[in-house]
Amino acid sequence: MDSVRIASIMLPLYIGYMVLIDHTPSPAQHDPTRQAKTDEDFLASLERCELPPSEFDHAAHLRAGYLYLRATGFAQALERIRSSIRSYAAHLGVADKYHETVTVAYLALIQEHIVARGDGGSWANFRQQNQDLFARDLLLQYYPKEQLDSDLARRTFVLPHRRGTRAP
Repeated sequence: MDSVRIASIMLPLYIGYMVLIDHTPSPAQHDPTRQAKTDEDFLASLERCELPPSEFDHAAHLRAGYLYLRATGFAQALERIRSSIRSYAAHLGVADKYHETVTVAYLALIQEHIVARGDGGSWANFRQQNQDLFARDLLLQYYPKEQLDSDLARRTFVLPHRRGTRAP
């Protein structure tokens, strides 16, 4: 397959994924060492729906997952982040933006990194040591775009399709 054909296939996938998650950079995203809030203040602001929308970018989603995982086991962390994101999205009037598969998959990837590499001792260190979690196409390494874009994947966690299989 020539590079032009590959580009014509991959570019729409990449553009579609970019729309999947709001990637509006926050000041903290530009400077990974800068943390405007303590971890406790950050989670409290999220849970009380007081966090400014500009501060709840992809990095902030990862930070919440990381902090919940450090405090509890995977199942409890999943319940906490699921509840926090759903409540926050509903508070902002965008409850339909919540995506169950993206939430579970990223939390599982964070957990995998913590178990394999350690928790870094702090969010700033973990973030610096695990830059692969910030790759914009990370979930596309596991899921076909069509599957992530599906209503089913938004409503409930779905496992990645194996190559050559179709959705139920």
